[in-house]
Amino acid sequence: MMHENPIKRRPSRRIYVGNVPIGDGAPIAVQSMTNTETTDVEATVKQIQAIANAGADIVRVSVPTMDAAEAFKFIKQQSPVPLVADIHFDYRIALKVAEYGVDCLRINPGNIGNEQRIRAVVDAARDRNIPIRIGVNGGSLEKDLQEKYGEPTPAALVESAMRHVDILDRLNFQDFKVSVKASDVFLAVDSYRLLAKQIEQPLHLGITEAGGLRSGSVKSSIGLGMLLAEGIGDTLRISLAADPVEEVKVGFDILKSLRIRSRGINFIACPSCSRQEFDVIGTVNALEQRLEDITTPMDVSIIGCVVNGPGEALISHIGLAGAKNKSGFYLNGERQKERLDNNDLVDQLERHIREQVKRFEAEQIPVKQA
Repeated sequence: MMHENPIKRRPSRRIYVGNVPIGDGAPIAVQSMTNTETTDVEATVKQIQAIANAGADIVRVSVPTMDAAEAFKFIKQQSPVPLVADIHFDYRIALKVAEYGVDCLRINPGNIGNEQRIRAVVDAARDRNIPIRIGVNGGSLEKDLQEKYGEPTPAALVESAMRHVDILDRLNFQDFKVSVKASDVFLAVDSYRLLAKQIEQPLHLGITEAGGLRSGSVKSSIGLGMLLAEGIGDTLRISLAADPVEEVKVGFDILKSLRIRSRGINFIACPSCSRQEFDVIGTVNALEQRLEDITTPMDVSIIGCVVNGPGEALISHIGLAGAKNKSGFYLNGERQKERLDNNDLVDQLERHIREQVKRFEAEQIPVKQA
């Protein structure tokens, strides 16, 4: 069952990406990014819908050309969640997507040309209440910073970020968030720690180009987990060479593990050993697939024997403690007279979990979020 979250969040300014609040204690938003051709409106909208169905609060879309900007107009009209337009260098694209209702601009003001162009984009953002995300990446630092520091360092990433921040400060524009991403965990973590002390704006977390599904999830969990546990971070994206839907799942798993934000079922399951009385791994994998549609937070413990089974069941909404032929079944920490047949556990557990979800929803049990 959900425990209190002991993490004290870093104070920050509140901004809004569409209707999603970012910073100042708002729930940490989970983002992902499309990898379709933006000019393919149908494919991009379909992927945005899948990402949103997985729970993403915000989706980023790359807009590299004016043709993509024109396609963005129709994508935005059909999106179920706020959209961030990812733009590099061409200020005209930023103006066009602002006209078409973008919810946030991911554009570094120092990279879009002269003062007149920068001011045009900032004025458009101000007039339409569109926030900006400054995004610094360890792999694309300015040439002079590469020469000054010799290699990407926390100081180099933060100096790059502050150049863009200073431009927005000079133009009296404060509705922005900042990221200082790197593919190296310690470089990213130290950069965010340093930046967190210098600005009041929200921070968007990520370990960029983290890798494939398994290795990238591990790197992201370690890096973002370190920062989130210190109260640093207001929104996040897990960057994986995988289906964007997986990025969202991993993001929520990280937040769930830190008791920051809950969505869906938290399975507590043993790795299994010769004591197991049923196929723990097969049971858990089958239930995860069947119950992906559930968004109500719930702790479900599935333990293969009576060594740890009863103890975990006592602190879970639903618990199973393995025993020969039929296993012990618990609801809200109380042992039930009913025992579940080990030959039909998946169907029985799915039924009980869905019944519990209906009860939670009927009683409108609140979801605790940081």
